[in-house]
Amino acid sequence: MEKRTITKETGEAAILGGAVLGGGGGGSMEKGRLNLRGALEAGEVVLADIDDIPPDTVLITGSAVGAPAASEARVEPKDYVRVVEILKENGCPAPGGFIPNECGGSSITNGWVPAALMGLPVVDALCNGRAHPTGVMGSMGLHRDPGYVSRQAAAGGDREKGLYLELHVAGKLGSASSMIRAAADKSGGLVAVARNPVAASYAKVHGACGALRQAIDLGERMKKAMPRGGDAVLASILDFLGGEHIVTGAVARKEIVTRGGFDSGCVTVGDFETTFWNEYMTLESRGERLATFPGLIMTLDAGSGLPVTTAEVKEGQTVILFVVPADRLILGEGMRCMELMEEIEPVVGKKIVEYIR
Repeated sequence: MEKRTITKETGEAAILGGAVLGGGGGGSMEKGRLNLRGALEAGEVVLADIDDIPPDTVLITGSAVGAPAASEARVEPKDYVRVVEILKENGCPAPGGFIPNECGGSSITNGWVPAALMGLPVVDALCNGRAHPTGVMGSMGLHRDPGYVSRQAAAGGDREKGLYLELHVAGKLGSASSMIRAAADKSGGLVAVARNPVAASYAKVHGACGALRQAIDLGERMKKAMPRGGDAVLASILDFLGGEHIVTGAVARKEIVTRGGFDSGCVTVGDFETTFWNEYMTLESRGERLATFPGLIMTLDAGSGLPVTTAEVKEGQTVILFVVPADRLILGEGMRCMELMEEIEPVVGKKIVEYIR
């Protein structure tokens, strides 16, 4: 793939397709549009294929960490620039490109603002081609390297309320990610993050190469279908990704708890119950497991066809619930690490690993 410029139109498609691939998480499309606008105002957003990047190029992951539903969560586009400055101030090498940490309505745009400002490409080698709850899940298996020192910078919070903070941390990947998660909690729920400088050669092997292009292609198909309503949008998604329509109906129950920088809870539609930890994790009907993370479980607004995240879905809202098998997604190395999947089980109270092995 040759380098291409991300326009307002292709950026909107990436946000729309990314929101579906977020699987209930990955932030809101509203925040994604803010990042897109900030990036386009800052300069040119160039999307590059991993094969177009020299193997020794340093790539930095852009991310947002926290609980999207937190009432005081606030991250501004300039925070995504500040975190790169913090890394450089603490001795990290200057990046040659940026990779988003995952797909999602806003997270797919992570790294776009500093890339535009610094004249560097956004490289289509995301850490993951769907959204995931923990930073380690989006670290391309680096936690398995005992010699790797994770360097992470965070910034965010409402400045007017005195919640804004900045943080730099270096250490074992799990410990560093926990510190960033704590910062998100203290800042009101959400922080911008730049983390884990790696060589492009590593991202090529362990990242989700092509996931950003997949999100753009999906979003373009959805945009064409949207004038015909939710059923048409669903058909465009399933035609492209595969998968299955589960049910269309009103949300009978939603339970959500925001704690420790995460959202968790459940959503029930008819006889179908989902659990979520930022993203949808399980789908069951009358005790039968129908889908399990990292397979995609997702909701659309039945009228408009717009993606609806776990933070946004409301009781009484009529939604379309559907699933896509994991093998139809472009997944990073973190989704193949069963020790990370085990962390989900105590949060949602459901078995995970035995359903995905």
